[in-house]
Amino acid sequence: MKKNEKITSRDVDFAKWYTDIVNEAHLACYSKVKGCIVIEPNGYAIWERMQEELDKMFKETGHRNIYMPMLIPENLMNKEQDLINGFAPEVAWVTQGGSKKLDERMCIRPTSETLFSDYYSSVLKSYKDLPMKYNQWCSVLRWEKETRPFLRSREFLWQEGHTIHETKKEAEKETKDMLNIYKTFFEEYLAIPVVTGRKTESEKFAGAEYTLTVEALMYNGISLQSATSHFFGQKFSKAYDIKFADRNNNLSYVYQTSWGSSTRMLGALIMVHSDDNGLVLPPKIAPTKVVIIPIGDVKEEVEKIYEKLKTNNISVIIDNSDKTPGFKFAEAEVLGIPIRIEVGERDLKENKITFVRRDTNEKYTVDKDIDILNYTSNLLEKIQTNLFNKAKARLESLTYEAHFLKEVEDIMNTKPGFVKAMWCGDPACELKMKEINGAKSRCILENEKIDDKCIVCGKPAKDLVVWGIQY
Repeated sequence: MKKNEKITSRDVDFAKWYTDIVNEAHLACYSKVKGCIVIEPNGYAIWERMQEELDKMFKETGHRNIYMPMLIPENLMNKEQDLINGFAPEVAWVTQGGSKKLDERMCIRPTSETLFSDYYSSVLKSYKDLPMKYNQWCSVLRWEKETRPFLRSREFLWQEGHTIHETKKEAEKETKDMLNIYKTFFEEYLAIPVVTGRKTESEKFAGAEYTLTVEALMYNGISLQSATSHFFGQKFSKAYDIKFADRNNNLSYVYQTSWGSSTRMLGALIMVHSDDNGLVLPPKIAPTKVVIIPIGDVKEEVEKIYEKLKTNNISVIIDNSDKTPGFKFAEAEVLGIPIRIEVGERDLKENKITFVRRDTNEKYTVDKDIDILNYTSNLLEKIQTNLFNKAKARLESLTYEAHFLKEVEDIMNTKPGFVKAMWCGDPACELKMKEINGAKSRCILENEKIDDKCIVCGKPAKDLVVWGIQY
């Protein structure tokens, strides 16, 4: 039952519901800089948790962090024409420094392939230096026309990995390995089931030979490109002269990749798990896993629970604010804290305390002398699993197979989701699908049996494609 009157029901107006969650949970707010947001402490804390876990996964696979300048001279951008042509409409240019007009304008990075390529060309000498596997945490700027907090803004935070390799085989393995890291992160930490595959030529990253993608489905059936991994081959290495002395002492060009994810993941978290009472966070990514709410003079018992959880690395806070218990309950709900422990004078007289799950709002009154650490840990695991299973069940219920265009029209106009349908590979048929409520190819499913005709033209199909309406 809906309790928070400040939040629009998601089934009434999903876009307004999303904005209400962002506002009421104090995740972000609009700034005076058009198209840019202020990521508030609650939102930034979630991003820090994402950084922490992803950074660990990157480093465990041999990647190191680096930082590049945010300004890119125009001559560097122009060396790889596919990249500059792809980003031209979104690039912001700096033309003046202080009171002096610059001799060469510089763009504020929309992405950093050019700077990494220039760096690699200057430091790489021999095959013994390879591979170079670097990642950068930074912000980028893209002059978006329409913006929405976390999903699409002009400046946003992200990580971008850039690697170079001795062989094509190594680089392609890197491309697939990073896709699998993102898939693992989404499913095991964010509790978001995803579909992975290859982008079509028209949807791939500008300058890439091919792009692999992680696609997630939001509660309303709209898809969100959530992370991507690109194989560049030798396109950038030849454009930027990234050569090395190979094992035969000949000069060879490297093979290159890049991959990235952004604060868009916060938008996905909101739109997959949250409800009409506010934010819902999977325990593995929640900055605060437990909030203890004292009711009356219960300080000794509260401190005992707090110390037990804190010393065992469960992030916990005590809400000692001068607010009513009811207000504290509602605040814990809207902030999405996975577990609320209520400790009241009346319950303690009966040797009881109360646990409340944020994902289901179920209450459990338990003996205060239970193994509090074990009980809390088990409940956190149950919440994490339940959120993934609920999201997976919804993904499956909104994933359809279609053999005729009329089926796609009915789905996209009534109850959108992922539609699996055969495609001949002709860009004209891809464009025809886009006429159906803006449905785009999300990804080509790899290693699928192809035994049907193109859903658009009826010619023999080459690929099974997931189609969907995107954010």
